[in-house]
Amino acid sequence: MERPERAAAALGAQPRANGCSGAAHGALRNGYVRGLPAPDTQVSQIVHNGGLYKRPFNEAFEETPMLVAVLTYVGYGVLTLFGYLRDFMRQWKIEKCQNATERAEQKDFVPLYQDFENFYNRNLYTRIRDSWNRPICSVPGAKVDMMERVSHDYNWTFTYTGRVIKDIINMGSYNYLGFAQKAGTCQEAAAEVLSQYGAGVCSTRQEMGNLDKHEELEELVARFLGVESAMAYGMGFATNSMNIPALVGKGCLILSDELNHASLVLGARLSGATIRIFKHNNMQSLEKLLKDAIVHGQPRTRRPWKKILILVEGIYSMEGSIVRLPEVIALKKKYKSYLYLDEAHSIGALGPSGRGVVEYFGLSPEDVDVMMGTFTKSFGAAGGYIGGKKELIDYLRTYSHSAVYATSLSPPVVEQVITSMKCIMGEDGTTVGKARVQQLAENTRYFRRRLKEMGFIIYGNEDSPVVPLMLYMPAKIGAFGREMLKRNIGVVVVGFPATPIIESRARFCLSAAHTKEMLDTALKEIDEVGDLLQLKYSRHRLVPLLDRPFDETTYEETED
Repeated sequence: MERPERAAAALGAQPRANGCSGAAHGALRNGYVRGLPAPDTQVSQIVHNGGLYKRPFNEAFEETPMLVAVLTYVGYGVLTLFGYLRDFMRQWKIEKCQNATERAEQKDFVPLYQDFENFYNRNLYTRIRDSWNRPICSVPGAKVDMMERVSHDYNWTFTYTGRVIKDIINMGSYNYLGFAQKAGTCQEAAAEVLSQYGAGVCSTRQEMGNLDKHEELEELVARFLGVESAMAYGMGFATNSMNIPALVGKGCLILSDELNHASLVLGARLSGATIRIFKHNNMQSLEKLLKDAIVHGQPRTRRPWKKILILVEGIYSMEGSIVRLPEVIALKKKYKSYLYLDEAHSIGALGPSGRGVVEYFGLSPEDVDVMMGTFTKSFGAAGGYIGGKKELIDYLRTYSHSAVYATSLSPPVVEQVITSMKCIMGEDGTTVGKARVQQLAENTRYFRRRLKEMGFIIYGNEDSPVVPLMLYMPAKIGAFGREMLKRNIGVVVVGFPATPIIESRARFCLSAAHTKEMLDTALKEIDEVGDLLQLKYSRHRLVPLLDRPFDETTYEETED
């Protein structure tokens, strides 16, 4: 990457709130009509966003009811008080279960965890720990088999009963296009390659681990993305965490969305670059940081930044939101910065032909400097990739730690990706891939619409296959997961610290493998559990993300 030019003319341009022009009556903001008789009316941004959007962009986050927020804080307060009471009872041997007590031989050791972290794990997380790490014993397809387990010591340990719970509808795996399967062309091709190449490569790409299959995969990925070149890696997480340090370093600035994945956060921190955070999907916040970066330069020295790199995701896996890519690209071009796009959840899941968020918005891949994605979700495999200009990929082949030190992708995994990607592209001579992409889109819109009609608060974009259903109160996290499992529905529940303390949620991931009958069964049970646990909080007051509180301060790391 080259040092960006600082265009003085760009500094004089007047910013617009999130790229949206205001209506004469002041009611239109961010694509929604505000203050008019029909509060739920949604308006396409194709007209009201300077022509940036070629399709409707409907994304909203309903306001948390005040009473629910207060009761959630009260719930955490009560749990905390009882936590201290239980610690007191453990100390005096009143409580029978002593698993949360520090062993006598460890008392003189330095604590491994901070006090509150340890307290939270003991008294809050452990109470609902049975909602996570549930072991499945089948292919993670539309339905799964799960091993039954019980705990006799308040979830500190689990015992397997030997019983297998059959045919649980899987609403939690990232199997967006349904390629996680044990039969079919992908499985047959992978089995054939396994018999020819074996399971492992036992070397790095730069030594004896560069197979013809790896070369074939990278050429296919580059064609699929519409870029000059691409490189595949054995681990999606490491694709971010090990490549970002190769792209930026000291004297560079990273502008990162506040809800970026942990792999992006780790990569940014390892790079040694200065990190500044902008509000989630808020173009006003991003533009302010870009302006400040160009006007003020580096701290103390005031020298221009060597590079400015914007880090965003295609689909945010906790919010269900889609990046405002047209606006991000417009700002990137205006302020001569670079763009790193993580399409882990959006590749295969968005766009008419599954080519991700770039195709979804009808944009050119050339406008994105670094296109990253993973094979772990839509392709039913493992690993990740980076695509872009040939110079960029050639540079990463030499300087990326993932390329130099990591073992190559397993051949059967490579074949799984190749076969599924060719299916999506239609190069297998069928329309199965296209049909799966369309089916996923239909399932997504149907499932989201039905949940909203039932009265649940649902976050995110209407086209996002990640569907967060808000639970809020801590006691309802475990209760929702357990009640759904009783009804043979497997779901993922999420709470603090993975989410804000009052925004606990259940997260559904839709798949093209889900039939309408499966979705209707799941919706019926969700409706029943929603009534049982009183989860239908929605008052249909949709609040655009831009209208959420905006704090002018920014978080900064690694000051030079």
